[in-house]
Amino acid sequence: MPEGTPVYQPGFNPGSICKAPPTGGSYGTPVAEGAGFKYDEATLHELVKEWRELAQEYTDDLDQAEYIAKVKPPGREYASGDNATITRLSGQALVEALGQRIAYCKSMADKYVAALGKYATAEDHTTSVINQQPKGIF
Repeated sequence: MPEGTPVYQPGFNPGSICKAPPTGGSYGTPVAEGAGFKYDEATLHELVKEWRELAQEYTDDLDQAEYIAKVKPPGREYASGDNATITRLSGQALVEALGQRIAYCKSMADKYVAALGKYATAEDHTTSVINQQPKGIF
């Protein structure tokens, strides 16, 4: 990658230089056993938050896109009617695309919530196993 090329940083908004970098987890470390990533609990919470925020941003945009999908012609002449028809078709395509993006973001957030549940279950199991060990051996 050429020097000076912007690099994606989760949680970083380039429009707000004063914003502190995310304090969540590591955003995954490669897994030696094969494909995938391992996330710590803080990272999972941060990812859920970010996916939900992105879904909300798309939902806010959807509210505005619906105005485009329902636009009325500015005048009664032929050109105004055609212009409004094309604009409505474009608005409807935008509404559909935003709906898909909202569903995707919510799905991703749900996956990380499920991972948090598995993380908590594994923590509980490990704690239970440790607590069942005989005391005073060491």
